[in-house]
Amino acid sequence: MSGAVSVFLADDDDRFRAAYRKLFDRTEGFRVAGEAGDGETAARLVGALKPAVALLDVQMPGVSGLEAARRILTDTATRVIMLTTFDLDEYVYEALTLGASGFLLKNASPQEVLQAVRTVHAGHAMLAPEVTARLIRRFAPERPARRHAFAGQVLSEREVQVVRLVARGHSNQQIADELFLSVETVRTYLRRMFAKLGVNDRTHLAVLAHEAGLLYEPR
Repeated sequence: MSGAVSVFLADDDDRFRAAYRKLFDRTEGFRVAGEAGDGETAARLVGALKPAVALLDVQMPGVSGLEAARRILTDTATRVIMLTTFDLDEYVYEALTLGASGFLLKNASPQEVLQAVRTVHAGHAMLAPEVTARLIRRFAPERPARRHAFAGQVLSEREVQVVRLVARGHSNQQIADELFLSVETVRTYLRRMFAKLGVNDRTHLAVLAHEAGLLYEPR
């Protein structure tokens, strides 16, 4: 298990924690460092165990997952992914303000969970696709009148199409289906635009797209 990503699980539902433990135990490259059923215990154990990534349920008895995240992010280098059955705006904004690296709904598939942990461990942000579009709309509700944020950069028509779909919360697979491309081609477009625009993740790319007014089709 040398070199495996250490993961901490915090959720007041024993069955949910058991399912996640089974997922990580059977997947090469991961190990479960510990678990807790409440925020107080989670914050204390993460401080002692120092896992690479902590998955925290937003709503736990006593100390909430958000408060546990605040303590963890203040006192440790552990990266935090928040989990919830509800994609409520206030949870997303508070979690991101605290410094959480990811936000997933509990109905995420096993592959989405594993990819989220890998992405966050690599130092990038990871938001559930369902959350991204609503989050960006909160930050940029109207088309700005200021100068195009991509000024000086040349984007192809296809790149603009990909950016628009990212900003609307589409996953790579959904973008591929919409534009009749392979998923790997979509990834190539995203890597190219990340480098061109100096961003590290799709959320930042989506913010720039909204600021630039790219969601508005020319008339």
